Amino acid sequence: MSDRITAADPLSATPAAPTSAPAHVDAGDHGYRKDLKSRHINMIAIGGAIGTGLFLGAGGRMANAGPSLFIAYAVCGVFAFFVVRALGELVLYRPSSGAFVSYAREFMGEKGAYTAGWLYFLNWSTTAVADITAAATYAHFWSMFSDVPQWILALIALAIVLAANLISVKYFGEMEFWFAIIKVGALVAFMLVGIYLVVTQHEVGGHTPGLANITENGGIFPNGVMPMLLLIQGVVFAYASVELCGVAAGETENPEKIMPKAINSIMWRVGLFYVGSVVLLALILPFTAYSGDQSPFVTVFDKLGIPGAAGVMNLVVLTAALSSLNSGLYSTGRILRSMSLAGSAPKFTGVMNRGGVPYGGILLTAGFGVVGVFLNYRMPGEAFELVLNFASIGIIGTWAMIMVCSLLFVRRAKEGKLVRPSYQLPWAPYTQIVTLLFLGSVLVLMWMDGGVGRTTVACLPLIAAALVGGWFLVRGRVRATQGAVDRD
Repeated sequence: MSDRITAADPLSATPAAPTSAPAHVDAGDHGYRKDLKSRHINMIAIGGAIGTGLFLGAGGRMANAGPSLFIAYAVCGVFAFFVVRALGELVLYRPSSGAFVSYAREFMGEKGAYTAGWLYFLNWSTTAVADITAAATYAHFWSMFSDVPQWILALIALAIVLAANLISVKYFGEMEFWFAIIKVGALVAFMLVGIYLVVTQHEVGGHTPGLANITENGGIFPNGVMPMLLLIQGVVFAYASVELCGVAAGETENPEKIMPKAINSIMWRVGLFYVGSVVLLALILPFTAYSGDQSPFVTVFDKLGIPGAAGVMNLVVLTAALSSLNSGLYSTGRILRSMSLAGSAPKFTGVMNRGGVPYGGILLTAGFGVVGVFLNYRMPGEAFELVLNFASIGIIGTWAMIMVCSLLFVRRAKEGKLVRPSYQLPWAPYTQIVTLLFLGSVLVLMWMDGGVGRTTVACLPLIAAALVGGWFLVRGRVRATQGAVDRD
C-alpha cells in the first residue's frame, strides 16, 4: 500500500475525523474482573497519597529543615497531582490495567513500554524490600516480637500480603480499603487533637503551642533554604503510590465516573493531611523536639503523656508499610502482564489464575521481597537504606514516562488523530514540561546531597546499560509477538 496521494484518490488528502474510541487495543487488558468498587478506588487513591514518608519520615525531615518542611510537601504534592491528573486523562481516554506502560506502547512504541515497565518494576521491587524491612522493624516495637529474628518477621509480612494478592483483586481491594481507613483515621485523630492543643494553648512537654514555637526558634527556615531543598527527594518518595489508582482503573466498572472524583480529591487530601499535619507539628513543638528515630506524631503524644499512644501509632506505621507492599505486588503484577504479552517480560509473568489475578508477575516481585528477607538476615541494620534510593530512581523515571506519554497524547489530539476526554490535565503542554524539569532537578539535588544519594545518581549509567542490554535480549520476541498480532 502506498502512502502517496494521487489525483485518482482525492479524498485521501482529507484527514479522517478523530474519534473518541481509541484504535489501540492492548492484549494485556483481557481476562481481568471488574471487582473494584467506587469505595475501593477512592480509598486506594487516599492510601497512595499517604505513606510511611509522612508517618515516620516527617520526624527526621522536620529536625533537619524545620517548619519549611511544609513547603517541600506542598510543592511535591502539586507535581504529584499533575502526574496523577495526566494519568487520569489517559485513563479516561482508554482504561487499561497496563496503565502508563500501555500508553507508552501506544504513543512511544514497544521500546517506550519496555523502559516504562522495567523502571516501574525497579521502583516496586526495591520498595518491596524496604517495606518488609520496615514492617519487621516496626513489629519489634512490641515485646511479644522482640525476640523473633527480623528476617522471620519480614517473611511473615510478605507471606500475608502475597496470599491476599494471589486470591483475587477483591481481596486486594478490601485489604487496601481498610489499610487506608486506619491511616486516615489516625491522621484525623491527630489533627483534631493538634487543633485543640493550638486553640487552647495546652502545654506540651514544657512548650506552649502557637506561632512562638516557629518565630522563636529560627523561623520557617531555621537552617536556611538548602536543607529543605535537599529533602525533596525523600518527599517525592512519600508520594510514590499516587499513580496506583490509574492501574486499578482497568479492574473497575465505570472508571469515567469514579476516576475524576478520586483523582481530584488527591489535591485537597495532600493539602489537609501532609501540609496541615506538618504545620500543626511545627505549631505544637519546636522543630528541635523531633527526630528521625521516632514518628513525629508519637513524639507529640508521648510528651502529652497519653498512655498507649506510641503503640497505636506504631500499628499505624506498620499498616502503612503493609499497604505499600500490598500496592506494589498488585500494580507490578498488572504491569508485567502487559509487558509479557508484548514480549518484553518473561512469559510466566503473563499467566493468570482462575480469579483473574496475574500471579506470575506478582510472584516475580515477591521473589525480590525474598531477597529482602535475606538482606534482613545478613544485614538487618542496613537493608532499608540500601534499597530506598534506588526506589526513588524508579519513581522519578515512572513519573517522567507518564508525563512524556501525556505530552505525546496532547500532540496527537492537536493533530486531529484523537479526541481528548473532557477531564483534562490543565495548562498542557506547559504542565508536563514544568513537571519534567522538576523531576530533573530532583536528580540534581540527590547529587548535591552527597552520600547514598550521589552514589545512586552515579549508578544511572549502569541502570541505562542494563535497560539497553535487556532490550537486545527481548527485542526478537517483541518483534515475533508483534508479527503474530499483525497476522491476526
